[in-house]
Amino acid sequence: MSDTASERRTPPVAATLRSGSLGTADIAFFVVSAAAPLTVMAGVAPLAILLGGIGAPAGYLIAGITLAVFAVGFTTMSRHVKSGGAFYAYITRGLGRPVGIGAALLALIGYNGMEIGVYGLLGTATRDTAHALFGTGVPWLPFSLAGLVVIWYGGYRSVDFGAKVLGVLLVAETGILLLLAGGVLVKGGAHGLSGASFAPGQVFVSGAAVVLAFAFAAFTGFESTVIYRREARDPERTVPRATYVAVAFLGLFYAFIVWVVIQAFGDVDVIAAAAQDPGGLFFSAITTYVGGWAADLMHVFIVTSVVASLLAFHNAINRYALALAEEGVLPKSLGRIHPRHRSPYVAGLAQTVLGAVVVFGFWAAGADPYGQLLLWVNTPGMIGLFVLQLLAAIAVPCYFRRVPHGEGVLRTVLAPVVAAVLLAGAIGLVITHIDLFTGASPAVNSVLIGLAPAVFVAGLGLAWWLRRERPLVYAHFAAEPTEPTAAVGPVGSIASVGAVGSAESDEGACVAKEFTES
Repeated sequence: MSDTASERRTPPVAATLRSGSLGTADIAFFVVSAAAPLTVMAGVAPLAILLGGIGAPAGYLIAGITLAVFAVGFTTMSRHVKSGGAFYAYITRGLGRPVGIGAALLALIGYNGMEIGVYGLLGTATRDTAHALFGTGVPWLPFSLAGLVVIWYGGYRSVDFGAKVLGVLLVAETGILLLLAGGVLVKGGAHGLSGASFAPGQVFVSGAAVVLAFAFAAFTGFESTVIYRREARDPERTVPRATYVAVAFLGLFYAFIVWVVIQAFGDVDVIAAAAQDPGGLFFSAITTYVGGWAADLMHVFIVTSVVASLLAFHNAINRYALALAEEGVLPKSLGRIHPRHRSPYVAGLAQTVLGAVVVFGFWAAGADPYGQLLLWVNTPGMIGLFVLQLLAAIAVPCYFRRVPHGEGVLRTVLAPVVAAVLLAGAIGLVITHIDLFTGASPAVNSVLIGLAPAVFVAGLGLAWWLRRERPLVYAHFAAEPTEPTAAVGPVGSIASVGAVGSAESDEGACVAKEFTES
């Protein structure tokens, strides 16, 4: 009897994320799927060829090399910082809590922007596929709403379930592109295979900056490998490996496929073909070299590519919201983890509701789902993630300058500094060519560009408020967990974060150490 009473008095152990669920391939599936390779190739690469010429493949290689350099310092820091906050935890350790809290808000808004806008693409891609296959004209909204439900369910289920789904979808979308490549290579292209795309005279042309802007945008989301640290097997090895695999695969695959489609039309004729029908360039190529049935499959796989991208971003967003709820920054209800699926299901539901509100709002306003919902919501998110990458690159040498470590100078100083310079250049390219991403007026573009810095400044204001009104939350922000896997269950208190108030978390940080007392 006493034992029963004791059991009743003992609170149940709250659910945690499913640790040890994800291997290197699983995490790579998440981040490569977020980039949506088929959609990027069929939808964006023709514009890169049109504006940058046949040197476009080299642009994707250059972007991949730049991000690989960034990954050197980024993954090195992942071995030393075990917080579930990923980007904002790294930035906090290197640049101080105010900058870290600004980065946290920017990450939340940035990833949401990258996902929610894509529901417009899902609606238009599915509508266009239905028209191409069946000749029917259907509205886009039902497809977007159905996508919201499907993505919610995928995030509600366990993370390994999501990895399996993404694995299948990624194989499908990359497989259809490899089928196109096989057809072109076997038949020798339009006029024989040529390596002119990689000649310096073709790479360094007036449109090269445009190609690089498109190329950097094509890798968006690759850095989210570190978000899955708590669910990874042997994260010190798995997370860096998955990051390098994702960057290498995307860089080489993008360059190869763009080169293949150039060969399909020939170096001389491809630009005219892209100008005549950029949206149909890949479909025309695969129809010629493989068959009409393959073009039909490509239409279907573009839809599944978009679904995969949505699910990957949805899972990343949920884990950021979970981490911030555990920090005490967001409502503690967002930190609830499903007892059976071990997923951050409340955060997933909140994200789905937010997505539905935005989608309905654009539909009610009569906005175009592609030209406005996708481009206007995606673009600020993309800029926000670029800014996070830049801040993370700057944070790496700042962090390692003041903590004991056994890492080499290449990983802790040289690579991060080079990456910061290159990323700053990439941000400049995107901003100066913003009209190519949005198709909007200068006034709208100014607003879209200004959203990321505005959100960051709002984050600095939140940091000031937390320091004054919730000093314990502020003091332990992004602190290391006491256990290898972080906090358990729905939390809002600092104790549940397992925060060891790590004196190194931002004492002596080389930028923005603290706000001065007001």
